[in-house]
Amino acid sequence: MPALTSEASSMLTNPLDLMEQVIGGHGWTFERCTPTEMAAEAPSRWCDYGLFFSWSAELGAILFTCAFDLKAAPTQYSDLYELIGLANEQIWVGHFSLDTEDGVLLFRHALLLRGTPSVTDVFEDMIDIALAECERFYPAFRFFLHAGLDAKTALATAMIDCQGEA
Repeated sequence: MPALTSEASSMLTNPLDLMEQVIGGHGWTFERCTPTEMAAEAPSRWCDYGLFFSWSAELGAILFTCAFDLKAAPTQYSDLYELIGLANEQIWVGHFSLDTEDGVLLFRHALLLRGTPSVTDVFEDMIDIALAECERFYPAFRFFLHAGLDAKTALATAMIDCQGEA
């Protein structure tokens, strides 16, 4: 891996300054925790998602996590990993994971930004994709955690396409 030069990292300003504008444009609440970390809350259909952004100037990368309001008990972890794996097989960008310290389900994605001239559209897409995938799979995780369905049944039940209107 080539060594990072101060010239390369100095060309890239802190993208969290721009992320503040993107999040503010949605009208969502956010807090700049440190110069390299930011937290926000995104209301959605199933719950309010906790968004967290962490910037590494050395890597030229931003790590993004989107936390569900669902928590798993340690006794559910091994079976939950099966559901996470099945869900991850169906998405192209990012992945679901489990924070084993507190049992919170997360959607995670990292972006390498070095050499990217404009990241506003990239940030908008990253957030849109994460929220869409969280919304799509939220019912499956809820069926598993609260209704006691096994991973395959929870996913199949959540992925049923309804037709018509009630």
